[in-house]
Amino acid sequence: MTKRETSGFAQLAKETTFYPQEKLYPLSRSKQSFLIGIPNEISLEERRVSLTPDAVALLVNHGHEIWVETKAGVGSKFSDNDFSEAGAKIVQTPGELYQAKAILKIEPPTLEEIDLMKKGQTLISAVQIGNQSPDYIKALNQKGVTALGYEFIEDKAGGMPIIRAMSEIAGNTVMAIASEYLSCTNSGKGVILGGITGVPPTRVVIIGAGTVAEYAARAALGLGADVQIFDNHIYKLRRIKHALGHPIYTSTIDTVTLAECLRHADVVIGALRAEKGRNRYVVSEEMVAAMKPDSVIIDLSIDQGGIVETSELRTLSKPAFRKHDVIHYCVPNIASRVAHTATTALSNIFTPTILRAADEGGIEEMIFAHKWFMKGVYTYKGSLTNEHIARKFGMKHKDLGLLMAARF
Repeated sequence: MTKRETSGFAQLAKETTFYPQEKLYPLSRSKQSFLIGIPNEISLEERRVSLTPDAVALLVNHGHEIWVETKAGVGSKFSDNDFSEAGAKIVQTPGELYQAKAILKIEPPTLEEIDLMKKGQTLISAVQIGNQSPDYIKALNQKGVTALGYEFIEDKAGGMPIIRAMSEIAGNTVMAIASEYLSCTNSGKGVILGGITGVPPTRVVIIGAGTVAEYAARAALGLGADVQIFDNHIYKLRRIKHALGHPIYTSTIDTVTLAECLRHADVVIGALRAEKGRNRYVVSEEMVAAMKPDSVIIDLSIDQGGIVETSELRTLSKPAFRKHDVIHYCVPNIASRVAHTATTALSNIFTPTILRAADEGGIEEMIFAHKWFMKGVYTYKGSLTNEHIARKFGMKHKDLGLLMAARF
């Protein structure tokens, strides 16, 4: 035996190799599988559905169970067979559908639908707070429902992906609607939307400078219309001018200037979103009364209460009415006119969100792990958590951030 082999260091090395070495083991979240119910929409002639059959197939392949109420996809041109072939279970009654752990729908549930829900369920849908009442919030809280409004959910960059997608659709669709109601077939002014050689262009006033306004302005400018855009945020007006790449007229919302522009407008589009609760009226009844006969108002903010004082909630089957001889079009679910496209857009956002929540360990883990997702929560296990809704209805609320701190 050599001197090297009998050294103390060599002997120590031999002895220690038999002892296990402590090491921190990375903990992984347990993946959650969901049972998601997709009901047939019954309110406001809604034609969209939350997921496409392709999205259902993807979720089922990831271990989730999807229930679809019969005929839920008919309005979007998806059959029960399409969903069944994708791996969904077709459910025949709302009572059965609402036994699912999570409900994913488009319109806010009616009080009758909330009554079918189970204690502790999760709901993801629109809120449309301008059309709600305290009874709606109380009904959700009595069931202990954790409800998320998809118009409140943000992405990591602070944007609102679902609002953005639906706004793009609304902006592209609104000019087609304006064209319909300017035509003689709908007892309109009998003018073309846009302009042709030797004829003055149609005047379009857009109130709001967000995504809806951008896409509506693109369509109007492409047809040759004269476009004027109003908003109280200068940075939005700068952004939209840059995005359009066109020297359009922009202005802050000054009552005198706006009233003068409305007097000469052929089409007025309300595209302001409420920043804190309900929208305020920007266009008064007096301004409407001074507009040209047979001009058209399309109030896309009607789901938040509207920005035109004379606006009234309408449906797709009876979308328009006249007041002061001005045609009003006030439908909250305007994207349902192109339900197949809208469903695909919604599905493209919901699907990765569901997969992400599953990887996080569940909806609750997703809520408390990501503030951008938490912002969508407005009721949590029996408590109202949205401050703006609480102010609107004069109700008490709990700060979800404080609940998060207590949780940890």
